[in-house]
Amino acid sequence: MNSYIINPMKKIKKTRQHPSPSNAPSCDWKAPQSLELRVKSSESIKNKNRILRHKENFKWSGVKTEKYKKQDGGWSAISRNILVGNHGETAKFNLRYFEIEPGGYSSLERHKHEHVVVCIRGKGKIRMGKKSYDLNYLDTAYVAPDTAHQLINPYDEPFGFFCIVNAKRDKPKRVIK
Repeated sequence: MNSYIINPMKKIKKTRQHPSPSNAPSCDWKAPQSLELRVKSSESIKNKNRILRHKENFKWSGVKTEKYKKQDGGWSAISRNILVGNHGETAKFNLRYFEIEPGGYSSLERHKHEHVVVCIRGKGKIRMGKKSYDLNYLDTAYVAPDTAHQLINPYDEPFGFFCIVNAKRDKPKRVIK
């Protein structure tokens, strides 16, 4: 008998489409047409490789420094730079760099998406829930969904950090103390 049992309910003969008893793809294997179409359509999005060159003073070529938020209130002396997520990328995350001047702070807020914060300049504090933690160079904080949080700079030097968030995310809700 020249057949191989792959599924006890179905016998598959060794053929050109199924060259091995394991039914594993071989070098002859071709993706189903629907998969090929999906790959081609996602490639058609204008998504290009790029290098963001670090310049002096925690700036990057081709990246504009922006206000922390469009509306004032509940925050002070903080700016943001969107490194990945604002230039046509299809990544499922955004990478942003925030910098808080001495005495400044972010808004106290909560939301359903999570954060990863990596300190890369100076030092600062992060409030998560009812606790506050120091952040030093390369310390990393994970902020779970629905956790009230705030970043604060009580020191005499700028506090800069990378913040990684989902590209698609809910709008933060300000928490009143």
